[in-house]
Amino acid sequence: MELLKSVSPALPADVLITFPETPAEGVAEATAKARRAQAEWWASGPVARANALAKAAEALEAAAQEMTDLAIREVGKPVAEMVGEVGRGVSILRYYSQASLDPDGDSLPAGNPDGLLIARRRPHGVAGLITPWNFPVAIPLWKAAPALAYGNAVILKPAPAATATALRLGELLDATLPADLFQVVPGDKATGEALIANCDAISFTGSTKVGRAVVLACAARGIPVQTEMGGQNPSIVFADAALESAAKMVASAAMGFSGQKCTATSRIIVVGEVPEFVDALIAEVEALKVGDPAESATVVGPVISDLAASAVAEAGVEAAGSGGRVLAGGRRQAKEGYYVEPTLVAGLDQSQRLARVEIFGPFALLMHAADESEAIQIANDVPYGLVASVFTSDLDRALRVGTRLETGLTRVNAPTSGVDFYAPFGGMKESSFGPREQGKAARDFYTWTQTLTILPAR
Repeated sequence: MELLKSVSPALPADVLITFPETPAEGVAEATAKARRAQAEWWASGPVARANALAKAAEALEAAAQEMTDLAIREVGKPVAEMVGEVGRGVSILRYYSQASLDPDGDSLPAGNPDGLLIARRRPHGVAGLITPWNFPVAIPLWKAAPALAYGNAVILKPAPAATATALRLGELLDATLPADLFQVVPGDKATGEALIANCDAISFTGSTKVGRAVVLACAARGIPVQTEMGGQNPSIVFADAALESAAKMVASAAMGFSGQKCTATSRIIVVGEVPEFVDALIAEVEALKVGDPAESATVVGPVISDLAASAVAEAGVEAAGSGGRVLAGGRRQAKEGYYVEPTLVAGLDQSQRLARVEIFGPFALLMHAADESEAIQIANDVPYGLVASVFTSDLDRALRVGTRLETGLTRVNAPTSGVDFYAPFGGMKESSFGPREQGKAARDFYTWTQTLTILPAR
């Protein structure tokens, strides 16, 4: 059997883990164990679930430095962002420990005034989670924590490039949760397919191409599915914005963590002539510290792989060949590791390929719109609809533009990147499929409704 491996993108000779892909029979065995554990977990009641998740939060908090260092090494996320992500993971576990105690349904008027009609939520059973490498702690937990809180067992298949972090996270949770309730099955495509074939619900985060295949496979089995996929996120900047602040936020949202977020800014749409913003943006992008993700000053670390680095560099070449102007960056750095300069390109219009695809790297387009209506048209004219930002000091305009943007999230005077774990998260069009993630909205996916009628005995 061919082995998979996870290497450090900052130092590719550093192999964190080499592992075999979990075969179909291994996934089936894990699911059988999870199903037995889930029955006991559900029967244990909400207080027991709340206490166990609270202990899991304490375990992660105690191991925060270890988890931060491991994830920096494995996926190359800059230390400031990774510290925040682990802290967010702790908060997610605490939030859902309390959600275990939320009302589990609704009481409705019964046809018989002496009767009782209630709609209650029930867990699906075993939730299969397929997660990416870019948020190796937060994404597994924002899926797993609600699944567990509402009574499910969980089987996690992480991206191969984040396997070491996922396995350590699994060890921390296994020490506080009942045996076999949370399991990690390392692997790639075949393991993911086996997860879909065995579990009772699937939550996926990854590419649009794979997400579509996941939706079709789950539909064939008739099981609930939720997918969060790509983004081509716009930041719209008006002349009345706080321009220096906007330039700083947009540069960070586009290039931070090398642009490897589904919420990263891909298109910067300037409305009218605002040269001071353009100059400030170029200066901010050029000033971003590129380097070792373990250093506190680093904003732009390596991209995840050699292939990803080549894709960003090739996008810069394509932009120049298509009539665009490279305003900043555009090259791979001549150093060990998968480093690419933050790249800002102008001169391309919405019809060109680079304005319609997700590069998933430190690459953004600077575009211009004559007025508000054209800015909205450009923003919406892509297959994706995850998040958009609007920078303006005019509240009326912010409300007007925000309601016309075809995105699941709209942020005003805030970067596209950044998600509140207690608020619904998801997009429109090809960015998402199925119910929203996070917050109270997560219950809609991880449970089903049972309507119960009780009438007096005759």
